[in-house]
Amino acid sequence: MAVIQDTTRIVLAGKEPRSPRVPRSAGGWLVLLGKVLLGALFVIASLFPLAWMVIAGFKSKTEVVETPFQFFPEVWLWQNYAQILADPTFLRTMVWTFFGAVLFTVGSLAVNSLAAYAFARLDFRFKGAIWAIVITTMFIPGMTILLTSFIVVTRLAMLDTLAVLVVPGLASAGMVFFIRQFYLNIPKSLEEAAMLDGCGRFGIFWRIFLPLSKPPFVVMGITAFLAYWNSYVWPILTITSPEKFVLQQYLATFRSERSTELGLLMAGSVLAAAPVIILFLIFQRQIIGNIKMAGLK
Repeated sequence: MAVIQDTTRIVLAGKEPRSPRVPRSAGGWLVLLGKVLLGALFVIASLFPLAWMVIAGFKSKTEVVETPFQFFPEVWLWQNYAQILADPTFLRTMVWTFFGAVLFTVGSLAVNSLAAYAFARLDFRFKGAIWAIVITTMFIPGMTILLTSFIVVTRLAMLDTLAVLVVPGLASAGMVFFIRQFYLNIPKSLEEAAMLDGCGRFGIFWRIFLPLSKPPFVVMGITAFLAYWNSYVWPILTITSPEKFVLQQYLATFRSERSTELGLLMAGSVLAAAPVIILFLIFQRQIIGNIKMAGLK
């Protein structure tokens, strides 16, 4: 009777009695061990290229390609990183690429969030047909429209300018779709209350939807930043002036002109990847959390 009363008190207090922990069987421990080993192999396979690139930046130009393969250098050479950091062309290219990536990210979020709001909340003619066309563009490979895009920017006299790197890629069907899905889950009561206060459509977007857009903006903003930072094919086609090269163009030119200095090239590649890694480390919780939230919705 005392046991029943104690249990009743626990349940009434909002706490259920914990069930006794069942010890794992031998098969359960084997499954757990297999999962741990598989996860460890995946982590090693993912991080090995990055780790090798970082360490190769400390090697001499002969040690990078010597056989038999040695992971660590015999003598750690710090001058590779010091030399690439002292190169004014590399630093200028880093700053130029970062400026373009920020401009592209902000513009992309602005354009696609407005489009997402229109598809999520506005009613207009042929909305369903237009949305179907937008979604269809997600399945068109970028390489198939590369030539036509080049012809368009040539006729618009955009070649060899910052605009040719930023403007053509601002609109993204995938980004519109992702942000629209988030906007569909915002309660309409907030919108109706703003309308009663005399707020227009743009005011509703600016005062309600935009402040609530941090979760999709973090994920899509980092995606846009990485897309610009790692772009190579489009800049190669449209940029000819060395002072306007983006980072990947600079590294490709460096490799063709100074192909024997592989240690220096590895050091430059590590420094080029550093901002992306730092960006991910800063926002990794938001990225994982927002992806989980989008999956639940």
